Amino acid sequence: MKYQRIEDLRIDSDLTQKQISEVLHISQRSYSHYETGTRAIPVEMLIKLADYYNTSIDYLVGRTDNKTPIK
Repeated sequence: MKYQRIEDLRIDSDLTQKQISEVLHISQRSYSHYETGTRAIPVEMLIKLADYYNTSIDYLVGRTDNKTPIK
């Protein structure tokens, strides 16, 4: 499964894969695997990404088109 939304959010924020990988405390290569879908994203990484982009995990994985998290 390709995680297009994490790539789109990163690009929209003018960030590199290296910058996001540093936020997640992983290598750029590992993060690249997440974007391309060659490696599943662990739940703890999804939580960090959702928090970083102020969105929901459901949005990141394509279960909703609503970027705003439900509070």
